[in-house]
Amino acid sequence: MQNKKWMMVGITFLILIIVLFASTYIVNEKEQIVITRFGKPIGEPITTPGIHLKVPFVETVNRFDKRFLEWDGDPNQVPTRDKRFIWVDTYARWRISDPLLFFQRLRNERGAQSRLDDILDGETRNAIASHDLVELIRTSNRTPQVNKEDSVSATDVEFPEIKFGREKITESIIKAAASRLSELGIELLDLRFKRINYVDEVQQKIYERMISERRRIAEQYRSEGQGEASKILGDKERELKRIESEAYRTAQEIKGKADGQAAAIYARAYNRNADSREFYRFLKTMETYQTTLGGKDWLILSTKGDFFKYLGRLSGK
Repeated sequence: MQNKKWMMVGITFLILIIVLFASTYIVNEKEQIVITRFGKPIGEPITTPGIHLKVPFVETVNRFDKRFLEWDGDPNQVPTRDKRFIWVDTYARWRISDPLLFFQRLRNERGAQSRLDDILDGETRNAIASHDLVELIRTSNRTPQVNKEDSVSATDVEFPEIKFGREKITESIIKAAASRLSELGIELLDLRFKRINYVDEVQQKIYERMISERRRIAEQYRSEGQGEASKILGDKERELKRIESEAYRTAQEIKGKADGQAAAIYARAYNRNADSREFYRFLKTMETYQTTLGGKDWLILSTKGDFFKYLGRLSGK
């Protein structure tokens, strides 16, 4: 009897402990709780950390994260308004703002992720299809910085003016999606484009266009180089002719001065006396003979001419 009594006390104590644990629950700082009775929510959500009570075995604790949650979308092929097919990859941050409404509409985070896929992907597609590609690439009308080696091509490129830009498009997606998600107890905190890229077919055409552009720039560089080389060669030839002309003029001036000085010397020698004048005539005549007559030359001269006078003397006539 005594053993049975202690056994009953132990069982009763165990039941009390089980009931106590089943009737209490702990809420930590990162959680928010919705209590359901037979699957239906009762009361307001519990967001205050601490120990709370519930009806055991009847009421159920449904826990939801209070922190910022992540949504990572799948890359999708989307056409822009100007018919450019691009791959778009986005990500977002969200949190459960109304746990009761969230539980009633979605039940859990798995259902929330599915609805986020539908809403965020759909709004992203709508926004991209309503704008040109340049609006998604650029955020403002600021003139892009260009490298020095690309300065030639930069002068030929016209950057179109944008009216929205990536930031405003992102804001429009957030605004449109947030109003729909708020009906599900979700607050959309932020959304960003992770990557925007051309599809393979368009990307290949872009590469070909880039190669063609680079070849055009290379040809322009070559043309400018050849023009500069021709200019340098022309300047060299002109400078060479100028130097040669200056040298020829200087040489002629020097030669003229020398001839003048020689003539003056000859004149002084000629005017000194008759013998000197005669010797000068003889010397110049001999020089004329030397430059005029060759070894096989024949001359018909008058015996009374000045040119024959010294030849006659030399021959004894």
